[in-house]
Amino acid sequence: MSAWLVLLAIAALLTVLASGRASPAAAFAFTAVAFVLTGLVAPAEMLSNFTNPALATLTLLLLVSLALERSLFLDSIAERLVSGGEGLARFKLIGTTAVLSAFLNNTAVVGTFLGAISRQKRITPSRLLIPLSYASILGGITTLIGTSTNLVVSSFAVNAGLPELTMFQFSLVGVPVALLGLAVLWWQARSLPHNEREGGGEAMSYFLAAEVRPDSPLIGNSIEANGLRQLEGLYLLEIERQGRLITPVGPDEVLAAGDVLVFTGEVDKVQALQRFPGLQLFGHRADDLLATNLVEVVISNQSELANRTLQEVDFRSMFNAGVVGIRRGNERIRGQLGRVPLRVGDCLLLATGADFRQHRNIDRNFHVLSGSFQRPRLGAKQSGFALGGFFAVVAAAAAGWLSLFEGLLLLLGALLISRILTVGELRRRFPFEIVVIIGSALTLAEGLENAGGAALIADLMQATFNGHGVFAAFVGAYLLTVVLTETVTNNAAAALVFPVAYATAQGFGVDPMPFVMAVAFGASACFLIPFGYQTHLMVYSSGRYRMGDYLRTGLPLTLVYSAAVIILIPLAFPF
Repeated sequence: MSAWLVLLAIAALLTVLASGRASPAAAFAFTAVAFVLTGLVAPAEMLSNFTNPALATLTLLLLVSLALERSLFLDSIAERLVSGGEGLARFKLIGTTAVLSAFLNNTAVVGTFLGAISRQKRITPSRLLIPLSYASILGGITTLIGTSTNLVVSSFAVNAGLPELTMFQFSLVGVPVALLGLAVLWWQARSLPHNEREGGGEAMSYFLAAEVRPDSPLIGNSIEANGLRQLEGLYLLEIERQGRLITPVGPDEVLAAGDVLVFTGEVDKVQALQRFPGLQLFGHRADDLLATNLVEVVISNQSELANRTLQEVDFRSMFNAGVVGIRRGNERIRGQLGRVPLRVGDCLLLATGADFRQHRNIDRNFHVLSGSFQRPRLGAKQSGFALGGFFAVVAAAAAGWLSLFEGLLLLLGALLISRILTVGELRRRFPFEIVVIIGSALTLAEGLENAGGAALIADLMQATFNGHGVFAAFVGAYLLTVVLTETVTNNAAAALVFPVAYATAQGFGVDPMPFVMAVAFGASACFLIPFGYQTHLMVYSSGRYRMGDYLRTGLPLTLVYSAAVIILIPLAFPF
């Protein structure tokens, strides 16, 4: 396969990723298999990529994090953060989040704090949630284990014959960049919207869909006569009738069998629908469904519900819960909600059955925001053992007493022996998609290099920056990574740019480490849109944000972050 065909395949992959028509895991795996079948990469080389030491270390880190995210430590911190005035609370929140995210899985940190912020009534959540997500990224850039991207870049460096990146090698640039970024974030967050009344008095709105059953006494009567205009906390937005949308809905509109009534409403007012006989919510009678506990959840990045509709999954059997409402940022979802493809970050309002908390797939699919449901927590001794063991492993790896892989392997064994983690839990929460993406990305990088595609792009970069010097090429590699991380995903950006950046450094005859760091820090510079990073999606609907909210906060942060990275990397890692 020629270099141009390989580049065409990579361009097709980027198009698919940007369009969202296929999951990143499926798109990467398909392209990697194509490279193997065309002889571009040997099967043995592909298999070896899935046993890459850095990938194995990342997998162990994510599995160990399953215990850390259930510790009492994070919950006790979360309850103390949102106190004092808004500015002080935001300062404590972003500082604590950054420090924790330097060592712990940032999804776990954001997930824990997300629930605490959403439940409190003192400060509007929309004033805190974007800072929470951005601070987790800024903290993650400071250490090797702070973000999966750094471990991915480390795996590429090892494959390229470079020394393995050490625990605090990123700190030389990461710490000053993070401090500057946190200062900008604290200041810029003042412009975030108040999407609820001050003090949280207004509950978050949902879009609710209720179908009129054929035997309903509501049929043949007008909206006014049925009392659907005087609902406290609920408002009838539209009616879907045989594929036709009726909006706005007049008081004299007569209901017919099969009509789908779409309401917007408050969480604690949904039970108002219970008094209307013959209404059905997603296949369940409203009076039965709403007689149970209401729980608000966010769809996680690991959820099997993503890109599927409620009609495609047996939701009731999976979770012993019915979906009462869906919310997606500030977007108004039209039509029958059962046919809407769900996305990561969507908020669902669930009416749960008695054994909802016993279902073992809750943690994998949801971040729980409100309701009486609480995830099982570790005891004080178990929390101390898990956290103490983790930081002992980090310290031992930093001191060079044992590798991070060996330490995490020992810790995982200890967590299994002590029954803090179980084999079943590891099986349910195994990071399959991340393993597939990174293993396949390593294969693509080999194919890109074997076919000469990386060298071709490197030659193009040399020609472009000829006369401007190696520094201009370094900036070009960084900017290319930033564009890709906002367009696709951070790990995909690092995987695709690394071979190009490495080949460019070789072409200029300079130390490749500045280019390696440019890729690592560029892949974490995703502050402009909510769709490039999983924690941004986690807070998107909970804060009822719009795209512009991310852009207004993220643009100044991106400019300061990028300027600091471009200046500091050559100082810490000379060409």
